[in-house]
Order: sequence, then structure tokens, then C-alpha cells
Amino acid sequence: MIELRGVARRYGEEVALEPTDLAIARGQTTVLIGPSGCGKSTLLRTIIGLVAPDTGEVIFDGVRVDAASVRAVRRRTGYVIQDGGLFPHLSAADNVALMARHLGWDAPRRQARLDELAALVRLPRELLGRPPGALSGGQRQRVSLMRALMLDPEALLLDEPLGALDPMVRIELQDDLRAIFATLGKTVVMVTHDLAEAAFFADRVVLMRAGAIVQAGAVADLERAPADEFVTRFLRAQRRGFGGAA
Repeated sequence: MIELRGVARRYGEEVALEPTDLAIARGQTTVLIGPSGCGKSTLLRTIIGLVAPDTGEVIFDGVRVDAASVRAVRRRTGYVIQDGGLFPHLSAADNVALMARHLGWDAPRRQARLDELAALVRLPRELLGRPPGALSGGQRQRVSLMRALMLDPEALLLDEPLGALDPMVRIELQDDLRAIFATLGKTVVMVTHDLAEAAFFADRVVLMRAGAIVQAGAVADLERAPADEFVTRFLRAQRRGFGGAA
């Protein structure tokens, strides 16, 4: 579905992404994980054309992502960021339907899709008339997910979507998100720093360090056959962070 071929990005002397090759399978959930500043968010933003690579190319369903194609690619891709990115002066419903309105969907079609998505993400319909500031953090993320799904995209990109939520809300949303992914069968790419969350969602985990992919596979593969000492240290640090054995 998505392929990166030799994609690299620098900001001055700082390397954000080393030349990177990555193939993301259609209909699967791929989770990018690694320490802060390792390049996982840069990689995600490169897929959707928010960051232009210095070298290499991104291929989305056979189409090279460039200035000529990026708008069409974005319409085929849903994007969710950590704080939701909702417009505070619009209601939840207007945030969700913004692109559909721009594309000329009539009111009955927009409302039917809003109702369908509210049921999917388990958001009470009466909350759709509220502004984001009148919603809880978990409710705002459900609205953000609705907005990302409004146009029924083929791929869904999520950048630390649950990182700012308290633990109980986060666990509830994890369960709901995994059920949604299974129901929709879309190609999903998610960024997280949390190994347990990665293992919960991922068909495939991509572990990054210093702008490069260190190892990719199931979490069990990383544990059983780590590519190098960094993989072992990263897994051990994650376990300690959750109070587990070293």
C-alpha cells in the first residue's frame, strides 16, 4: 500500500531521517516505535506529504507522492495527531464534516456519515453539537478519529493519538481503536513510544533509532532475535518503565 524508497530528511546539520526503505502492507497495522527524536513522526509526515524528503520517494498505492499528487493522496488518507488538532471555534460535528462540506457533500449525506461514525467510535450523538473545549480528552480524540475517517480513507495515520490521555481513558480507547481497525480493515500506520501499546495494536512493529530503522517484525521477533544491543536495551527499558523485570 505504502512504500518508502531511499527516503531521507535533514534540517540543516540535523539528520531527521536516514535513507530509509520501508514497505507497509495493505490492510495491516504497522506501528513505528522508538525513543524521542528517532524519526518516527518525520517518517509518518513524509508518507502524507507534510514533510518533503530531501532524497528518495514515497509511493502510495502505486502513485508517487509529489506536488502534483499530494492533495489526492491526502484525501485518501486519514490523519490523527496527539492533541486532536480540532478547531476550537467549530462544533465537533463541524470539525468532522469540514472536508466533506468543502467537497460539496449535501447536508443529508454529511449527517448520515456523522451518525455512522459516531456509532463506530462510540461517541454520544448529543456531544456533536459541543465545541472541543466542552469535551473530555477521550471524547476529543474520538472526534478526531471521526474526522480522519469522514471521507472513508484507504489508509489511516496516527501520531501518538493516545499519549496525552490518562491511563484509564487510554486503555478504553485502545480497546475501541483495535476493534475499529479490525472492523474497517484499513491500512494503519501508528506512532507510539510505548512498547505495550505497539504490541497491542501491531501486525508489525518498526523500531527506529537516530533516524534509521533498526529492526522490523513482531514484538516477539524483536525479543527472540534482537538485531543488535540497542533492541535489547530498548525492550529492557520499556519493561522497567512498566515495573516489570529487567
